Amino acid sequence: MADIVKMPKMSDTMTEGVMAKWHKKVGDKIKSGDVLAEVETDKATMDLESYWDGTLLFVGVEEGKAVPVDAVIAVIGKEGEDYNAALAAEEAETSKPKVESEEPKETDETESKEAESTKGESKAEEPAKVGGLTEEELEKKGVTVIRMPLLSDTMTEGVIAEWHKKVGDNVKGDDILADVETDKATMEIMGYADGTLLHIGVNKGEAAKVNGIIAIVGPEGTDVSGILAGGSEPKVESSKSKVESEEPKAESKETEKSESPKAAETPKEDKAQVVANANGGRIIASPLAKKIAKDKGIDLAQVAGSAEGGRIIKKDIENFKPVAAQQSESSKDGSPKAQAAAPVIPTYVGEVKFTEQPVSQMRKIIAKRLAESLFTAPHFYLNISIDMDNAMTARVAINDVAPVKISFNDIIIKAVAVALKKHPAVNSSWGGDKIRFNEHTNIGVAMAVEDGLLVPVVRFADGKSLSHISAEVKEFGAKAKAKKLQPQDWEGSTFTVSNLGMFGIDEFTSIINSPDGAILSVGAIQAVPVVKNGAVVPGNVMKLSLGCDHRVVDGATGAQFLQTLKGLLEEPIRLLA
Repeated sequence: MADIVKMPKMSDTMTEGVMAKWHKKVGDKIKSGDVLAEVETDKATMDLESYWDGTLLFVGVEEGKAVPVDAVIAVIGKEGEDYNAALAAEEAETSKPKVESEEPKETDETESKEAESTKGESKAEEPAKVGGLTEEELEKKGVTVIRMPLLSDTMTEGVIAEWHKKVGDNVKGDDILADVETDKATMEIMGYADGTLLHIGVNKGEAAKVNGIIAIVGPEGTDVSGILAGGSEPKVESSKSKVESEEPKAESKETEKSESPKAAETPKEDKAQVVANANGGRIIASPLAKKIAKDKGIDLAQVAGSAEGGRIIKKDIENFKPVAAQQSESSKDGSPKAQAAAPVIPTYVGEVKFTEQPVSQMRKIIAKRLAESLFTAPHFYLNISIDMDNAMTARVAINDVAPVKISFNDIIIKAVAVALKKHPAVNSSWGGDKIRFNEHTNIGVAMAVEDGLLVPVVRFADGKSLSHISAEVKEFGAKAKAKKLQPQDWEGSTFTVSNLGMFGIDEFTSIINSPDGAILSVGAIQAVPVVKNGAVVPGNVMKLSLGCDHRVVDGATGAQFLQTLKGLLEEPIRLLA
């Protein structure tokens, strides 16, 4: 059956959205994650992604037109499928009063007969009606439903990291209700409403889909069961996730042993088993000791028990030394053959252990976006070596007078931005049926953080001084580590620089940060012998690797860009011109 696409609630105050641009047209094949359109909200212009695979069968809103939240804007289904029935059903559902739609429907014949047979019985035996008022009615009474907002262009769900309020608390419009972990950062959610916190729909550690109900604020004592009965709380974490979130993140698991050491030595040790040795003597051993001995091929007759009554327990098996046992045997039998016996390999008792952690929102999106980039964009790489002698000299001279200390990475960002102005084909992106050539240079700077990778953007880098770029990058670094970056900080890159030189990496390749057309991987500056003027002399060389999307950047185009970049870095005075 065809899937109905509705206008989502992309911000906490959004009531309608303007269809700024359609990226797909009727008849186009759609995959989950494809950008269908750009929607202008009350706060920003955001991408509207598809959650279904299929063909775009119907577009219900023209570009430039505004539609309310939850209005039908498109239909996705199988090619040639009749979607009119789905549209009609949606219109009929929308036209019905909400209270009626929430009442139990008796359409089954059996249910109808049962209803007739129970005529005249007390009202208590009739099907229960949903109590409370509808969301529209509650809004008139000052009740505000707070939903999970779309906090980034790639966000599909958010995890409640912390609640700052509890049910029954009085809240104001500018109070922080909760912290939400998105795929890129932990951000705060405000209620934008005054009143009492009547309901919390998502527990700490659980996730909710974008636009799902997470809380309700209103006058104290208001009945909100009419909203809650609609089942519009799309939690995506099971109760198991809740339990895991309350326990330590890294839970050690053992696969070789079914009991913990403590459990092995208390309840199960008490139930000792008695076995006979070859000499008819009695050997008393616990079930766990017997099992470990069997697994390791140890004769219990050779093990001395340390527990009461000579009982053999787990630690006796673990501390058993076969070599000592063999020496004991050889002392009883002094024959040369016994003395010349092959040495016994000591038994090493080990445990197979591992830890598991839930995948963070950031890691989920990194996995999704990079996989899409690698398997969608045909990558190829160009490598070049840069003589950094002049750049090192220039950096020292600049730092003598600059208000902010300049790093080699700052110089590279500036050089890349200047080179991109001369090679716009590298500063481009693939759009399916068109290629976008960007005239501005927004350089994404890859930064490693605890949970993964963030790429804040230095905008219009070609027009900024080295000191300006350095200060901006340092600020981004501090915000990234504190998880304080905002969507506007990481959106809109046209080219990305990834530098691992500070970790001593000579050279590497990177996956393109979609939708950019290229990415530059920067290695460490190495002191190596080089040939200058026919003589081998000490030099400082840095290796660069340019990863290109072959759909927009050809080999010769990428090579010309690298030649320009090489000239700028080897003669950095040109960056000041």
